[in-house]
Amino acid sequence: AENGKEVTVLIELRARFDEQNNIDWSERLEEAGCRVIYGFDGYKVHSKICLITYRSRGEIQYITQIGTGNYNEKTAAMYTDLSLMTANSAIGKDAAEFFKNMSIGNLAGQYDYLIVSPTSLLYLMDEEIKKGSNGRIIMKMNSVTDVDFIQKVSEASRSGVKVDLIVRGICCILPGVTGYTENVRVMSVVGRYLEHPRIFSFGSGNDQKIYIGSADMMTRNTEKRVEVAA
Repeated sequence: AENGKEVTVLIELRARFDEQNNIDWSERLEEAGCRVIYGFDGYKVHSKICLITYRSRGEIQYITQIGTGNYNEKTAAMYTDLSLMTANSAIGKDAAEFFKNMSIGNLAGQYDYLIVSPTSLLYLMDEEIKKGSNGRIIMKMNSVTDVDFIQKVSEASRSGVKVDLIVRGICCILPGVTGYTENVRVMSVVGRYLEHPRIFSFGSGNDQKIYIGSADMMTRNTEKRVEVAA
């Protein structure tokens, strides 16, 4: 901003143990000339997304970064996370649409390549359920407590879909229950760093779709937060 660039920052002040830090940063950003917006009532903005828009050879170009981790130098040294940085114009247009919607409080935006909650991933699970025993779902996240998601996992298992869940913390699914979750495996990875990525894989082979995002499968994430997956 101090170099004459136009900068807009959406900063969520509500952050566990870090509210004051976020307030301090928002003040510094405003003092530097950035336009700062603060989200909206009833929903926490939990997505991690950065968009650079620039003009090159007379055309608008985009560089988009979408991650699973916060922009926080302390946790960056302690957590494992994933990040996508791309010049793909289709993703860039979706990201531009996302920021436009956030600036006017529109939670019902339409996107071609991004998944933005409160819309959920359940429709992608439905695609695998239709395949029966040829379906495949692998998901990695921090926590699983959302009832709708748990019921969908059980439905997938009953349809013959093999489901692997890699869950770091609390998990409210009991795998291996005959007639309910016999095709579900749950595991946890414990290592030197805190496992923080959220990865969602649907299908296999040439039909496989893999997303990374900011959401856990908790009701607060799927219904009360703005999350982005790509």
